Amino acid sequence: MSRPATISNLQDRTSEDAETGAMRSVQAADLELPEEALRELWSPVHLERLARTYWRFLSRVTLGLIRVLYTPGERYVVLLGRPLKLLTFAAPEYELEADHGIVRWRIAGGLLVARSGRGAGGHLQIEVRRLPATSAGGGRLHIEVEVANFHPAIASGLGRRVYNATQARIHVLVTHRFLRSLARLDLDESRVGLLADGGGGDA
Repeated sequence: MSRPATISNLQDRTSEDAETGAMRSVQAADLELPEEALRELWSPVHLERLARTYWRFLSRVTLGLIRVLYTPGERYVVLLGRPLKLLTFAAPEYELEADHGIVRWRIAGGLLVARSGRGAGGHLQIEVRRLPATSAGGGRLHIEVEVANFHPAIASGLGRRVYNATQARIHVLVTHRFLRSLARLDLDESRVGLLADGGGGDA
């Protein structure tokens, strides 16, 4: 690799639907990397590996207290073990086009989701978009991590101000650290690698 990758233009956009109380939180950054590295990374299997890297980072940054458990149809974000399911997701959905890729997990429930918001169509997704090359010919990606239509249990129980000062703030800090970590281009291996075989992914 001729030069290291760099992360820039970190962003945070968080908003609330005044009618439903649903939250939308987007953290984004631009990743600049050598064009040859970008060509190697732009494939279905690497989109799956990016998704796995997100879960690996979440476990590492919490010193293993938070982990992701897998079943054929669901993903569980747990605190220490299965009884404490913080969030549950449907299996990931993938989209990959010439200049645009998405991995999306639809929120099914969990302790962090208000009862009124379960089944409301919320999701977590990572979106990657190729940008025009730099003036020096380097590759560029815009990466966004989005939580949309999320109804936080802590907000319904303790109030929006408590949610904003705790869970929401922690989410932004952790996600920005994840985006910065992508400059290492150290993507985790998928557990099964189903996209490499044309399957549905294992993130």
